[in-house]
This record gives sequence, structure tokens and C-alpha cells, in this order.
Amino acid sequence: MIDVSGIEVPSQDDVQFDLRSLFLGAIRASLETLLEEEIRGLVGASRWARMGRKDHRNGSYLRGLVTSMGHLDVEVPRSRKNGSAGGVLGRYQRRSDEVDDAIVASYVNGISTRKMSKVTEALMGEKVGRSTVSRVTKSLEQRVDELRRAKLTDPVPYLYLDATFLDARWARRVENVAALVAYGVGTDGRRRLLAVTIGAQESEASWADLLAKLNERGLTGVKLVIADDHAGLKAAVRTQLPEARVQRCTVHLTRNALDKTPWRLRGRVGREVSNIFAAPTVNEARKRLEAFKTGLGEQVPEAAACVEGGFAAATQFYAFPSAHWRRIKTTNGLERLHGEVKRRIRSVGAFPDRASALRLITAVALETTSSWGQRIYLDMKLLKAEEDKRQAKAA
Repeated sequence: MIDVSGIEVPSQDDVQFDLRSLFLGAIRASLETLLEEEIRGLVGASRWARMGRKDHRNGSYLRGLVTSMGHLDVEVPRSRKNGSAGGVLGRYQRRSDEVDDAIVASYVNGISTRKMSKVTEALMGEKVGRSTVSRVTKSLEQRVDELRRAKLTDPVPYLYLDATFLDARWARRVENVAALVAYGVGTDGRRRLLAVTIGAQESEASWADLLAKLNERGLTGVKLVIADDHAGLKAAVRTQLPEARVQRCTVHLTRNALDKTPWRLRGRVGREVSNIFAAPTVNEARKRLEAFKTGLGEQVPEAAACVEGGFAAATQFYAFPSAHWRRIKTTNGLERLHGEVKRRIRSVGAFPDRASALRLITAVALETTSSWGQRIYLDMKLLKAEEDKRQAKAA
């Protein structure tokens, strides 16, 4: 029997270090083999061959490269006339593409530029500076540009509009600016992110600009716009989408009513107002509104007036299929998106400029909505069938 009492068992850290060193050595050997093949192509001959040369070797130099396994130094051969064999690594590149992808993904998911160096040091043994992170994350501009230029080839019957707010530096001062978000449900029943823009404020001009650009990209077929009660937004919709109805978000209307209600009555008022918009028909909803006004509403006249004033705008959904009502009478579909944006903004504080704010918000929005195309949100055949019935009655 072999005596193993004197053998020291390596720790997990030792094993991980040895494996990392082994993998780095393999990566270095593979890269240097590829670089050797590349220099042979530039020179036209192997290291000691004299026939058929196009150039001559001119030594080599060490070049640092950060990979997902850590930092390594690669020996890059040079030629006299054609320069170095850097095609495999990329000219001036100091990090592998997967490292840059990891930095971008970490940034989008909540790691600030200040904390990124700790993350890269822990994962790869190499710190990355804030300026490097800023340069790398500019690759998100491509996503912003793709979203801004994407053509809208299919009708969008339901269009959702909402805004969230953030701090960004503008003209040397930090200002509170509006991030305007638009998404729609197409005739295939799937949701799709349509636009994200940054405006000085949530105004008629900023919403009109967003809608005008959507029209330029081919927006058609909008029958219902679901949004909060914002005068500028409604004015912009009347100008840019004159044939569309505007559905006021019933959840926001309920919250507005509760703001005018004392704490002890908010539970009862909230239930009664929600019950109004849960009615099976618009006539029944009107009856429930009257019952609320003559009952509990007499104790909270300001809240009752708020609900009555917004009733017409908040009941536009009754003109559409009942199976769609739950999802077209509120902007709740944007709540998760706004929640992710706000969570990410907290780790940033104030953005250095509007462009960086737009890059990050667009990336977060695209990531949050990436699963939307995988499932049907609404059965749009019901809308088509209802429209056919109306046309048949009109004929």
C-alpha cells in the first residue's frame, strides 16, 4: 500500500491558477502559430528559406492582449516592408472581442464605469479604466442607429407611448430630461419596440418629433394610441395620427383620483374606480360611475370629478374586442421596461451627455423587450373580424 500521508493536496485556488496558466499558454501558442503563418505570407518564405522571398523578417515585439482567461503577452513577428503580422489580433486591439462584449453586457446590466475595473480584475486579472469602458460602450450606438432607421413594413393597430425621466448633462449643466418610448402591437399580434428618443422635456414638440419620424419610417394602421393624460402628447397625436383614438391609461387615472383622496378612504375609492373600468359595457361603466358619484364620491368630490373628467378618454377601449381590453386600457406593458431603465439609471447618476443616455436606455430597452417577438401578445384576428362586422353593417 502506498503511503500518501506526506503528499500535500493542492487547494482549489492552486488548481484554478494552474488551469488558468495552462489555458493562457495554449491561447498564446495558438495565436503565435497563426501569427507565424501570417508572417510567412507577408515574407513569402519560412524562417530560414532563401528562395521566393518577397520581404525579410525584422524581428518581433511583445504585444499585450486581455482575454477572458486573463492578460497575456504575445510575440508578434515583423517584416521590413510589410509591417507586422497583426491581422490575427487586429490592428491596435488590446482586448479580445469577447472581453469587449462582456464589458458592454455588464454595463447594460447595471455595472457603472467606475466599478467596471473591479469586475474585469476579478474575472480576468486585468483592470479596465473608465475611459476604456466609455469607448467600448460606444459600440451601442449601432443598436441606437438600427432602431432609429428600422423600416415599419406592417400596420401597427395599437401604439403605446410613455415617458420616463433621468438626469443628463446639457449645455454644461445637469438637466432632468425625458426619455420617450414607443412600442406597438402589429397585425401578427406581437409586440415590438419602435422608438426611444431623448427630449428636453415631455412636450408636444418632442412627441410630435417622435411620431413624425415613425411616420417617415412607414408607420401605418394605428387605430388606438394608449398613453397617459398628457396635453402635449394628445396634441401631437391629433396632428400626426389624426384618425387614431387615444385611450387614457385607466391605472394612471385611478392613481390621479387617489391623489385627491384621504389615506383612510383610498382602498375603497381604488376598488370602486377599478370596478367602473371592469364593466362589461360602456353603458354599464357609466352607471357605475354615477353610482360612485352619488355614493362614496360625495365624500371625495375632487376624486369623483377627476374620474368623471377622464371617463370618456379612459373608455375608448370598449370600441375594440373585449379579449383585448385588459391589455389596451393601460400602459402597464411598459412598466417593466421603465423599471429596468430606472434601476439601471440609479447606478449611473447623471449621464455625461444625452448621447450616452440614449445609448444605454436603448440597449436596456432592446434587451428587456428581446423576448417579445417569441410569443403572441394579442389575437389580432379578433380585431379584423370586428372591423369586418362593422363594414358589413355599414353596407
